[in-house]
This record gives sequence, C-alpha cells and structure tokens, in this order.
Amino acid sequence: MAHSYSLAVQPLLGSVADAIENVVSGVPESHERSVEDPDAAARRLARKAARRAAALSGALALPPGFFGLLTVLPDLVAIWRIQAQLVADIAGLYGKDMQLTRSHMLYCLFRHAASQLTRDFAVRAGERLVIQQLSGGALRSVLTGVGISVTQRVAGTTASRWLPVVGAAAVAGYAYFDTLQVAKTAVRMLEGVVLDVDSEA
Repeated sequence: MAHSYSLAVQPLLGSVADAIENVVSGVPESHERSVEDPDAAARRLARKAARRAAALSGALALPPGFFGLLTVLPDLVAIWRIQAQLVADIAGLYGKDMQLTRSHMLYCLFRHAASQLTRDFAVRAGERLVIQQLSGGALRSVLTGVGISVTQRVAGTTASRWLPVVGAAAVAGYAYFDTLQVAKTAVRMLEGVVLDVDSEA
C-alpha cells in the first residue's frame, strides 16, 4: 500500500507550485470598507473565514483512500482562495485594499508555513515591513520554495485520508488554525508595511 500511496501522491506534489501561482495571480476585490477599529473587525472576519475553511476542508477529507487523495489539491486551493479573500477583506478594513499585490498575497498566505519567504522578499526597515514586488522569474523561484514547504506538509498529512473520520477532524482543525495565522500575518503587515519597492514584471 505504501508504494501505491507514493505513486498517487507524487503527481499531486508536482503541481502545488502551479496551484499557488494561480491563486495569487489575481488579488480578490475586498468586500469590506475602512472602519475605525480594523483590528477587532479583522478578528471577527478571521473567525468566520476559519470556520468556513474548516467545514470545507473537513468535508473534502471524508472520502477514504485514493478517493481522499484526489481531494488534497482541490482542498488546498479552496482553502487558499478563502484565505486570499480574507486578506483582501482585511486590507479593505484598513483602507489598503487597492494597494495589495500578488507578492503581498503570497506573503500573507504562506509566511507562517514557509519561513524562507521573509528572507526572499520581505525585510524589516526599522518598525516597517518592506515587501518587494517580485519580477516574474523571482516570483517563480519563491513559488518553488513555497511549494516545497507545502508539499512536505501535504506528504505528512495525506496519510490521514486513509482514516476518514479522524483524518477529516485533523484536516479541519489545521484549516481553522492555518486561516487564523493568515489573518494575523495580514494584520501585522497592514499595520506597518511599505508597499512599493520594486515593480512587478
């Protein structure tokens, strides 16, 4: 079974970077407007998005065995899209939604899961966070690095798809936690970010 499992997972892992690029290629339009207390409003949005992500991820993790493996990438993409909308909405609360780029989106979605993102294109300048707007080639390099981090996590968690009920609960719990981390990163970034460094190609 282990050999068959490995054969089933490998094609999936090779397409993760492409899936990430597709998700971050366009910044969603914010559904929120600027408010007086964006931090509190962001926490409410984060909890709502986290519950939605958990419910969706848990449901997609229910099919057992190879059927479960087939849901892994659609699950990830669906969660990333929920999180991308969350980042855009939080930016709207801070009145900065029109300034978001794919680099900001990539940073918010994967900063907590892929530590190399900070050294690749985010640097501290005093109390400010500088997000460099990457060229196409540099962005692809970063996506490859993020893809490796994500696929390592996928390889460690897809085994839970063989235990549908227990696996679904674990996957849902991680989706909830992961979405809250995305929100925290977005808030920290929006509270002290320099948005324009290099132009994107």
